[in-house]
Amino acid sequence: MSTISPNARALAALGHDARLSIFRLLVKAGDDGLRVSDIGEHLGLAPSTLAHHLSTLVDAGLVLQDKQGREVFNRVDFPAMNHLVGFLTSECCAGVARRASEHAA
Repeated sequence: MSTISPNARALAALGHDARLSIFRLLVKAGDDGLRVSDIGEHLGLAPSTLAHHLSTLVDAGLVLQDKQGREVFNRVDFPAMNHLVGFLTSECCAGVARRASEHAA
């Protein structure tokens, strides 16, 4: 399958321990976000590794980057996060019809 839905892309991006840790840290930071160097210090990630994981989160539409002078600030795209959570919970407890078994005893 060459086309991936935005929800699947976001979930795939969060399906790695380092990216999930980065995302959770940025959620804690709120709207101000964090500099790349701050994220690295908090999580003990090498700059090249961190850049790779941030790029994946940005490509998935979960993280926004703003360049301010020589610094790059990263913050969660909260509307995108809320959309993903809404997608996951939109049919919560709606029930699922059971199919009759062909070989019922």
